[in-house]
Amino acid sequence: MRRRRTVSAVIAGLAAVAATGLAACTTGSAAAAGKVDVVAAFYPLQFVSQQVGGDHVAVTNLAKPGAEPHDLELSARQVGRVSDAKVIVYLKGFQPAMDDAVDQVGGDRAFDVSSAVPLLSAGASDHVHEGETDHDGGSTDPHVWLDPTRLATIGQQVATRLAAADPEHAADYTANADRLRTELTGLDQQYAAGLQNCQRRELVTGHAAFGYLADRYHLEQVGLTGVTPDTEPAPQRLAAVAQEARTHGATTIFFETLVSPKVADTIAQEVGAKTAVLDPIEGLQPGSTGDYFSIMRDNLTTIRTALDCT
Repeated sequence: MRRRRTVSAVIAGLAAVAATGLAACTTGSAAAAGKVDVVAAFYPLQFVSQQVGGDHVAVTNLAKPGAEPHDLELSARQVGRVSDAKVIVYLKGFQPAMDDAVDQVGGDRAFDVSSAVPLLSAGASDHVHEGETDHDGGSTDPHVWLDPTRLATIGQQVATRLAAADPEHAADYTANADRLRTELTGLDQQYAAGLQNCQRRELVTGHAAFGYLADRYHLEQVGLTGVTPDTEPAPQRLAAVAQEARTHGATTIFFETLVSPKVADTIAQEVGAKTAVLDPIEGLQPGSTGDYFSIMRDNLTTIRTALDCT
């Protein structure tokens, strides 16, 4: 409930923010440049909005580089951006502060990307051992962008939203979404071919963020924690995952860029494996020159090495 009170307090203070001109300054600059002002809740949604919007949009990512997007807290300036944006692209349930801001000031300008594609249940591709329960309590997995085909569908829906806000450039948005779908289809084919013949098919991960990738390419995710990275795994879960890693001869325990590798290191030492980075692409590191496509291809190389794919 802390975030709900914080966001409500920020929204209550928007009149003061508007009086200083902070809330409208960037929106005004976008309008002056003839661009549609788009707010994206975190990096993958920024990426797809920029790809589809092209030169006709100015996209603001509310999650800072290097920060864990689950933990997003909104400043008065950022709530003002949400209030003034022509299109808001977010994922309901992923960031509580964003959900609150959309509920209170988003109106019909907000596009929840989970309305465009079906979400998997948390743990749907995760191996649950006998005697265990689903460690995410039946919630949904938000990491939908790790399936390129689902991201392509989201891109087409973003094009529809942008066209409604800016009919003059509707044809460009449609063409951009079609181009993005073609590129994502190519990425999907690279993954399917690259992961077709592997000695192992288990991804032992510190954070169960890779359910869509596992589901799409017939892998099995074994997550130490659930879909949110700030949960501590129970000792029983650690023991079960260690046994799973031994049973399948796992040589690599994956950890991610924005979360401490401590738990993954513990399991790796126990089973005699090494660790490697597998990026869920929730956000970019400060100064990163990569993008969604380059990171996804790096992930593919990492997985192929870990699973001994030919």
